[in-house]
Amino acid sequence: MSARAGTVLSTRGVHVELGGRQILMDVDLTVHPGEVVALLGANGSGKSTLVRAALGVVPVSRGEVHLFDSPLSAAPWHRVGYVPQRVPAVSGVPTTACEVVRAGLLSGRRLRPGTKAQALAALDAMGMAHLARRPVQEMSGGQQQRVLIARALVREPDLLVLDEPTTGIDLGTIETFVATIDRMRRAGTAVVVVLHETEAFAALLDRAVVLRHGRVVHDGPPPPARAEHAGPQHEHTHPHPEPAEPEGPLTLDIVGGDA
Repeated sequence: MSARAGTVLSTRGVHVELGGRQILMDVDLTVHPGEVVALLGANGSGKSTLVRAALGVVPVSRGEVHLFDSPLSAAPWHRVGYVPQRVPAVSGVPTTACEVVRAGLLSGRRLRPGTKAQALAALDAMGMAHLARRPVQEMSGGQQQRVLIARALVREPDLLVLDEPTTGIDLGTIETFVATIDRMRRAGTAVVVVLHETEAFAALLDRAVVLRHGRVVHDGPPPPARAEHAGPQHEHTHPHPEPAEPEGPLTLDIVGGDA
């Protein structure tokens, strides 16, 4: 992990169409080393689609995406850590938490020496070292989420993409996770995080990008939460939700190596 000059992530005029519906329209986004950028917006606004398009998980119908100043076809995927919003489907073969995290260190489908110790350290950072040998199929959703976060962190990536990473995680683990993100961004890692509420990450955010109906409507200081967002019944749902996104083959899923 290192701080380097240049652009970590860049989208220019990105359009995405899924299921015959336009999900993203003319989206520009630039992220530099060491920046922590929140993607905000109601459900259906296009936040998850944007990060998935940026990682090549869903196709871009128009526009350009570059990672580390390279097109996606030549992107250095080993420099990217990704935590998806939903846990990808796991095969019927039991896979332990340690194996899942070690998969984040695959290089040419081979593991370097010492990866077990690195994986255990990443699991420990998420409070999961004691479950290193437990199959992920037997874990709760929150525990699986922590394993996925550990898998992304073990790479010590230069770009960390997080899609609602704190869902199902207890407050203590969130605090530890945020402290880890703070350490990483100080070392030069760029972080793009999809959030509904900014409170946990507020001290780290450099700026926020707000999407509405698939368009960027704000790119700057994080806006204050609207009053209705504080209510316990608020569902963060767009009044005109877009169709559900297809799952697609996650290029950085829990069992894969470098994309």
